[in-house]
Amino acid sequence: MKWLNVLLVFTVTIARAQTSDTALNRKDTSVFFEGKVYRLPEVIVRNNLDYKDVLRRIKEDTTFYKAFRNLKIIEYTAYNDIRMLDKKGNAEATYNSKTRQHRQNGCRSTEVLEQKTTGDFFDKKGNFNYTTGEMFGSLFFAKTPICGETNIVKGAAPSTAGKKGIEKHKEQLKMLFFNPGKKIPGIPFIGNKLDLYDDKAHKLYDYTLDYVAYKGSFAYVFTVKAKEDLGFFRRDDIVVDEMVTWFDYKNMEVLARNYSLSYGAGVYDFDVKMEVEMDKAGDLLVPKFLRYKGNFKVIFKGRERGEFTATLFDYKK
Repeated sequence: MKWLNVLLVFTVTIARAQTSDTALNRKDTSVFFEGKVYRLPEVIVRNNLDYKDVLRRIKEDTTFYKAFRNLKIIEYTAYNDIRMLDKKGNAEATYNSKTRQHRQNGCRSTEVLEQKTTGDFFDKKGNFNYTTGEMFGSLFFAKTPICGETNIVKGAAPSTAGKKGIEKHKEQLKMLFFNPGKKIPGIPFIGNKLDLYDDKAHKLYDYTLDYVAYKGSFAYVFTVKAKEDLGFFRRDDIVVDEMVTWFDYKNMEVLARNYSLSYGAGVYDFDVKMEVEMDKAGDLLVPKFLRYKGNFKVIFKGRERGEFTATLFDYKK
């Protein structure tokens, strides 16, 4: 297999060196996997790459979700920047901080090393005044020690069990924004429109697998994008507009993912873009950079326009 990867790398490099705009000259081949159509560059098919195994591992991937769970069992430092915006895109409340997550005796807690806020980012009790801040905090903050957590993925899928009202809606938003492409129970109108791999989805999306240079190495890049020729009513079935994921060609771990989600259902709507890059904390895959930009309206809450970035470093297992 190693010699095949070397050959494939060489072939892809030569093919792409022939033009500065590879999209113009690239020829794709349609292949079938589990009865579904995927597009692959001819170079991958010609070199007999086991693309079916690659596609299967992509479909079954849990490394993206696992990376966020790994944050629960390590120490790290983070720079955090959140901006809540008005209709014109001007900042009306901001939050900027440097934090350190500590872990001791099976518990994690967050120490705020530096912090600066403007506007009404916090309420009078010091709680987040925006759903955007609360989602961010639930991912990266532990004001009081949280104990007994693990990074085990099996049987630990995000759930809304035991949550009601606005707390349930917050959890659904977090599941939607940070674990895209999976069905989410209980979200009106769209819960069953999120699975990117069921029979219905393959009538709505194009799926493309490629092999590219990535930060000094190589990666598979898998793109799921809504078809351009959908009619108005079929377009209503789209929630994930596009998702692009880079996978390490050696072990199929997610290296990075960019995705955009949007939907309008009257009582709520959202338009969200996310970028996530991964790093290693020892042998654990973890997020090192996360950028979010979103505009959404939640039931029982007003509209929020916000953006945040988190940069994580100085990991310690």
